[in-house]
Amino acid sequence: MREFTIGKNDAGQRADKFLQKACPNLPKSAMYKYIRKKSIKCNGKRLEISQKLCEGDVITMYINDEFFAKASDEGSFMAAPARVDIIYEDENILLCDKPSGLVVHEDESGGADTLIGRVLHYLYDKGEYDPAKEQSFTPALCNRIDRNTQGIVICAKTAEALRIMNQKIRDRELHKTYLCVTAGIPQKKKARLTAYHCRDEKTKTVRVYDKPQSFTKTMITEYTVLAEDKNEGLALLEVDLITGRTHQIRAHMAHEGYPLLGDGKYGINAVNRAYNIKTQALCSYRLTFDFTTDAGALSKLNGKSFTVSDVWFVGKYFSNYRITR
Repeated sequence: MREFTIGKNDAGQRADKFLQKACPNLPKSAMYKYIRKKSIKCNGKRLEISQKLCEGDVITMYINDEFFAKASDEGSFMAAPARVDIIYEDENILLCDKPSGLVVHEDESGGADTLIGRVLHYLYDKGEYDPAKEQSFTPALCNRIDRNTQGIVICAKTAEALRIMNQKIRDRELHKTYLCVTAGIPQKKKARLTAYHCRDEKTKTVRVYDKPQSFTKTMITEYTVLAEDKNEGLALLEVDLITGRTHQIRAHMAHEGYPLLGDGKYGINAVNRAYNIKTQALCSYRLTFDFTTDAGALSKLNGKSFTVSDVWFVGKYFSNYRITR
């Protein structure tokens, strides 16, 4: 027999979701069977699969001890450095500047050094996260950025913050602004571009069309040229995404004839070799919170903007340009 007392980070979720996280070795089929047989109870009463758990509820489980074994990879984040470039942090969230070349989550390479690994290690060292004391929650990243793109990534430190932030992202109540360097200087210094996007799952690239097709989605990108280097043929652009498509900035600017410097998928290899650059000059450098609905514990963030001040390619190719906060 095992008891779980629902804490703040466990409350608000469905009973079956909690059980899957708290007992990762318990198969779904067995979990549903035990619930039907009343071997799993809440506050001494029958547990309903879809009921929402409240803080202070007591889950009693009369099942075999083998199902309570800890997951084998628990604590593996300790293999990652505890080094995180923090832009902002409070008790609910952490905004960090992910460097180019670092993956956000473990990928097919299987490397231990990931952004989420670094964040968990950092929070563990601060005493704010201990997997041994959590029943169902692990701090989690709310957005993703490609390995070779720099920029702001949001980490929710509590379950409440994760739920709220995910809802705000779905409802587009956050605005991200990007900086990039293009090989070639756009003739129009400010423009709103519309094209049509198709993702190729086999090649993990996208195709862009000037006219809509039955298999495409509309793609809208706005840019402003901030600085030019006519001798080198480079331009520094600020970009806003009106839609959020895979590789949108990279594919759209390449389609317009101004690919990102260093882009190995959509760029010009000869140009990239000439500059000895192997990663795209792209950074999600500004994040603005523009909540239009209640944000609960995150309300104090409403109306605030956070900026990456040290963008690697700005200093390298446009050293005279100053990023304003």
